[in-house]
Formats: sequence, C-alpha cells, structure tokens
Amino acid sequence: MLKALFLTMLTLALVESQDTEETITYTQCTDGYEWDPVRQQCKDIDECDIVPDACKGGMKCVNHYGGYLCLPKTAQIIVNNEQPQLETPAAEAASGAATGGVAASSMATSGVVPGGGFVASAAAVAGPEVQTGRNNFVIRRNPADPQRIPTNPSHRIQCAAGYEQSDHNVCQDIDECTAGTHNCRADQVCINLRGSFACHCPPGYQKRGEQCVDIDECSVPPYCHQRCVNTPGSFYCQCNPGFQLAANNYTCVDINECDASNQCAQQCYNILGSFICQCNQGYELSSDRLNCEDIDECRTSNYLCQYQCVNEPGKFTCMCPQGYQVVRGRTCQDINECETANECREDEMCWNYHGGFRCYPRNPCQDPYILTSENRCVCPVSNAMCRELPQSIVYKYMSIRSDRTVPSDIFQIQATTIYANTINTFRIKSGNENGEFYLRQTSPVSAMLVLVKSLTGPREYIVDLEMLTVNSIGTFRTSSVLRLTIIVGPFAF
Repeated sequence: MLKALFLTMLTLALVESQDTEETITYTQCTDGYEWDPVRQQCKDIDECDIVPDACKGGMKCVNHYGGYLCLPKTAQIIVNNEQPQLETPAAEAASGAATGGVAASSMATSGVVPGGGFVASAAAVAGPEVQTGRNNFVIRRNPADPQRIPTNPSHRIQCAAGYEQSDHNVCQDIDECTAGTHNCRADQVCINLRGSFACHCPPGYQKRGEQCVDIDECSVPPYCHQRCVNTPGSFYCQCNPGFQLAANNYTCVDINECDASNQCAQQCYNILGSFICQCNQGYELSSDRLNCEDIDECRTSNYLCQYQCVNEPGKFTCMCPQGYQVVRGRTCQDINECETANECREDEMCWNYHGGFRCYPRNPCQDPYILTSENRCVCPVSNAMCRELPQSIVYKYMSIRSDRTVPSDIFQIQATTIYANTINTFRIKSGNENGEFYLRQTSPVSAMLVLVKSLTGPREYIVDLEMLTVNSIGTFRTSSVLRLTIIVGPFAF
C-alpha cells in the first residue's frame, strides 16, 4: 500500500516536473530579442553595446529585457527581496546575467534609492524569461508568451516619486509641465526634470523671494558701447548722435555724414561723431552752420581797391576810372593814350596827364613871336612891338595828381644863358590869383615852384614864371617867360 502511494506521488511529481520543464520553441522573436540557435530560444539584445551613443545628456545606458534604459549616472537598480529567494540553477543564472545585462544589487531594501533611481522587483530583474511561482520553483516561459508581463500587483514595478510605470513595465518620467501638475507661478516658466520639475524665471528676470523681477542689464558691466536702455526682460543699445549701431547691436560706429547725407552747402569734413561744414574762399558760414553766405569784401575795408571795389559771389573785383587800368589786381595806373591811340591832329601834339590826354598846337607862338625851336617862341629885337614884351616864351606842360600833399616842390625854372655882371630875379607873373603857388629862388640862376595849396582836379592851371635879368650898373634889362600848363588829374592816383 505504501509502495503504491509512493509510486503515485512520484508519478505526479514527474508529471508536474514535465509541465514545469515544458519549452515552447519559436524561430522568430519579438522586438528587442534575437534567436539563439545554441540554446534554441530567444535571447535579449544588448542595445547599450550595439547602439552608438544610445543615451544623451550624460545619462548612462542600462540594458533591459527587450530594450534599454537611460538613467542618471548615480542611479542604482535594487532587487526587492521581500519575496522568497529564487532558486535558479547556476548555469541558468549565469545565462540570465549574460543575456539580461542588468547588474542587480544584493541589497534587501525596497523604495527610492539616493541618486534618483527606481526600485525593481525580482520579476523585473529576472526578465520575461523567469517568473517566481508559489513554491519558488523556476518557471521557464518563451519570450513570445503574452503573459510575460505579470498581472500580480506584487510583481509590478514600484517607481520613485516623479516617475510612473509605462506600458512596457518600465519607470518613465512624469512631465509635470505638460500634465499641468506643477505649482509654478504665472510669471515663471516650468522646466521638466528627471523625476521632478523646476520653476525658473523667464530670460531677463531673476527670482527675488517668490517673485520674478526684471534684471536691469544696464546696471551691470556695460553691455552697450554708448547708451543702454532697459526694457522688461531685456534691453537694447542706443548710440549718441553721429553714431549708428553695428551689426552686433552693441557697438557704435561713426556715421560719415559727408557720404551718407551731406548737408553742407560747399565743403564737408567728417569728424568722430559729427561733421563740420566749411566754405570756399570768399564765403562764410551762415548761422545754421550748414549754408554759406557771400562775404562782401568791399564792406569790410575801404583799402582793398585803389578806386572802386565791386563785390561778386565769392570774390571781389577792383575797377578803375576811365583813363586808368588795373595793375596787380587792385592798383590803378594811368593809361598813356598818347602812346596807344589819340585824336590829336597832325599840327597838334598829344600831352598825356593822369587820367587823360590833351592836344596842344605844335606851334604855340603868337604874333609877334616866332618859333625858333620846339616849344620856344622869340620876339625879334628888330620888331618895335617886342620892346615891351618878354624876349622869349617857353611852353612847358606838367601833370599832378589831385589832392597832392602840400607844401610840395613841383617845378624848377633855370636860366639857359648866363651873362656876366648880371642879376637874375624870379617871380610868378600870372596864373596865381588864388595863391596856390609860391616861387622860391634856389640860386642866382634858378628857382623852385612850390605848391602851397592842395588842388582838386580835373583842372588846368596856366602859370607864367618870369625871370628878370639886369646888369649891375642898370644899363641892361631883359626878361623871359616860362608858360607852365599844369593839369590836375581827377584822382589822387
């Protein structure tokens, strides 16, 4: 009876053992697995080994059954050992460690680990190929078994705060900013973090207490080259007049106003931050410092021209009266019409004076005088009419400028024939009714005509200068006249 009972139990154990060891084999595997021809089953693909730079942002790659995880470098995976310890054959455990690629700690704790990791149950560590039964026996399942995700809550993943279980039985971050579960103020920006979130102030603001206040960028070391204008959450740069912002919106560069918008009427000179206008010679800047006004040089001085100053745009011109010509731009010089062109007849001679000319007869002698040489008339002794007349008359001509300074020596008279034992005296015989002249004897045979009053022309004076000759005993007396024609020019030049 005992033997029959033992055989019956042995048979049941063998049947149960056969159910446990039953293996369903497929040659096609789901995503994240590949077929192992040696073991005749699907094995996990280590994506951390074959996918280059699988995780970004300094995260570490942790291979997982059917996929991989990107975790902070400080995260740890801890096995929840609240369940009885798995009894896994050594060979299968080694195989599981090789194919799983997840390093499990032997710490028998459960919950959140310092560093922001998560807690995995034994089923999560063992992977889809291993599950724990009620009697802690190893039950081998094919990876394609749709029941590989446990439905028993005791075998579900327990995630840390800020994480939630995904459909693939892994812990994924909760985006509180998208879900609207954050508590950031209306003036703050929500930034999602791994397992948490942060409330930051917008760019251009800084946190002060619980509020975001504007940062005055203009109060810190200068961002701008010249002027800074603070605005809510930002700032912008301005330049002083004469400058403009460069392409970087910070630096100020000089504006060449002479090229961009030349406002100067004549000459423009660019300087740093501004410009100056200058005028051509003969002009001066007006009150607006842009336009040029003609300088009336003729009003600035009375000595620019000898006769008349005529103002012109940007310059002036000197003019001379008729009978004169301009020399060296400003001075008037008499034109000698007798050398150029005149209207004198053949029996006349041309006499040039300051500012004009006159025609005088070539033979000025009047009866009873006869012409003996050029300009010399003699009265013959044989003619009775000549006894009371001067023996000779000599005609001379001279020109003086108007308003000549006085007293001034203007003409010298001298005897041409000198007799022994004679005395010569000189006098103004006629033409000095107003006392303009004075005759001063300078030697026994000569005298000087002196201008003692200023004369204003144009005017003609005819002055007879007489020389009386008497012998020492009074038995001989004669006279001769020099008829001097003085023409006073119309101007003082």
